[in-house]
Parts: sequence; structure tokens; C-alpha cells
Amino acid sequence: MLMSATSDGRLVVSKTLSPMTRDAVVVVGQLVASERRRQRRTAAELAERAGISRDTLYRIERGDPTVAIGTALELLVLLGVPLFATDADGLARQVASGRQLLALLPDRIRTDTRKPDDDF
Repeated sequence: MLMSATSDGRLVVSKTLSPMTRDAVVVVGQLVASERRRQRRTAAELAERAGISRDTLYRIERGDPTVAIGTALELLVLLGVPLFATDADGLARQVASGRQLLALLPDRIRTDTRKPDDDF
């Protein structure tokens, strides 16, 4: 199980993450840490620029899966690490393509609870 502490010290338990998800979170943290150090930026400087605390930055760098994904991705953008495309135009094309695909797919997926009438 995944456990994290709230601001008032209570522990919150959530579902277990798959090994692949845990590894992906660690990789994101490693990318943030290595690029920050390569650029010789202090944790305080990057945290201030991102509008987060140094503690949150360190949690991301350690691969803490309870930190908001948007915060981790924003750090990668601020550091210039390409996410899904190498430039803003490429990312915009991916967003547009994703919207087009989702427009073709049903909004809701329903399970058919009716019993088939197979009495013949």
C-alpha cells in the first residue's frame, strides 16, 4: 500500500501502485534531479521558480508518488527536458491528435448487464 502524511500528520492509505508506475515516478525524479544539477541550479532556486517548497522538490527527486503529476511535469518543462515532443508545436500537434481520437470514441463505456436471450 501507498502511505502518505497529510499536513496535520494523519496517514492516508491509497491503492498499491504497479512496479512500472513506481519506476516511472522514480525516472521522472531522476530526470529532475540530474538536469537540475547539470544546470547547476540550487533546489531553492528551482523550487521558487516552480512555486513549490524545497521539500516538494526533494520529494519529486526521490520519486515520491504522492506528489501531483502536474508539479513534476512543470519542473521538467522549467528545466527544458522534453516530455512527449521536442518542441511546443509538436506537443500542440499531439494534443490536437489526442482530441481528434477521443472525439471518435464513445464518451462512456457501459457494461451490458442484460442477460442474452438464448432460449431457442
